[in-house]
Amino acid sequence: MDRRKFIGDLGSPVFAVCAVCLGACSKSSSSPSGGGNPVTPPTGVNFNVDLNSQLTTVGASLIQSGVIVVRLAAGNSVSSFTALQALCTHGFGFNVAYHSNTNNFICPHQGSTFTTNGTVTQGPAPSNLKAYNIAISGSVMTVTG
Repeated sequence: MDRRKFIGDLGSPVFAVCAVCLGACSKSSSSPSGGGNPVTPPTGVNFNVDLNSQLTTVGASLIQSGVIVVRLAAGNSVSSFTALQALCTHGFGFNVAYHSNTNNFICPHQGSTFTTNGTVTQGPAPSNLKAYNIAISGSVMTVTG
């Protein structure tokens, strides 16, 4: 068999297999943004943070119960902190990280960015991060939602 005929005969089955593979890799209807699995933010969140020993410096963060809590400013007022779902809404299982130099949250996997109140400012994340309630009594912060 000559080389051109062999390659021609081989081409059709290879093309068919590639078409099936590409179809399987396309965006699914359950995730229109082409992301991973749909993300459900944590519910029933209720935990305390001791501000005498945790989050003592501006920019410090902790993740607990699927929530990232960050100190944004000095002082123990509610406006000095934010509490958001930690898992990026793009659905690949990566937690966002706070970047104090840009004052936003960034997903290390796809680069999605969010404001300190959870609003998505750059995709591919399809939706905002859920914000949680913060209450402070003395040096104890309670996060709920």
